[in-house]
Amino acid sequence: MDLILRIADECVLDSVWAHYIPRQLLSLTVIALVGIHLLYFTFAGFSFQFIYSHELMQHPRFFKNQIRFEIQTSLKSFFATTPLTVPWFQAEVMGYSRLYDDVSEYRWLYFAFSILLCCLVYCAHRALHHPMLYKPFHKPHHKLMGGIASHASHPVDGYLHSIPYHLFVFLFPLHRGLYLSPFVLINLWTVFIHDSDMITGHPLEHIINGPSHHTLHHLRFTVNYGQYFTWVDRAADSYRHPEPHLDPLLEVAKEKTL
Repeated sequence: MDLILRIADECVLDSVWAHYIPRQLLSLTVIALVGIHLLYFTFAGFSFQFIYSHELMQHPRFFKNQIRFEIQTSLKSFFATTPLTVPWFQAEVMGYSRLYDDVSEYRWLYFAFSILLCCLVYCAHRALHHPMLYKPFHKPHHKLMGGIASHASHPVDGYLHSIPYHLFVFLFPLHRGLYLSPFVLINLWTVFIHDSDMITGHPLEHIINGPSHHTLHHLRFTVNYGQYFTWVDRAADSYRHPEPHLDPLLEVAKEKTL
């Protein structure tokens, strides 16, 4: 995020006050809020309009005005989590992280540390399924199956999911470019896996933790906690393979026949 702030100072903001900490905090807050709103409405809006099956809005679990509720919940979460997130960004700006610019500084080997990030994200998600955390913080998100539910979660839920990404760069060296790309990728991927699709049979479903895997997680709760890849769930014995008979659209069809 220090790279983004540097670019903003050069192009938009007043570089004279660039090293004034209160100004930095304010700038980072604005950048974070504008960024997450743009990412959310761009990706989630596109997904809902062109990818999400609107037939799922007839699912028994879909309640009245759910889409509006999901948007409102997402926006409330953005404003609640941003003040908790900005201190991480400020610490990066002040040079406390282990981010670096030159690939040769740590060689390409350190790109492999991104594998550890998958494990940290898995642990954070699984921790939210502990009985002490699940009901107050994570359950509100689990009951949603709308096409724009990707970011609709309790602020504590959303913040805990983000901690591995922030904490990682204070523990391990990571290239700045590789660090920034996940902030876009995670938002795109979060929208992608929340389209409630249960398309099965594609060649990568044994490797990639896609929409069908996460839809199954929402339906069965105790499986498929991973973010991008299935290997973490396989290693932790929490993997369940998506199957066509678990498609939520079958319940919609069943409701129509009653």
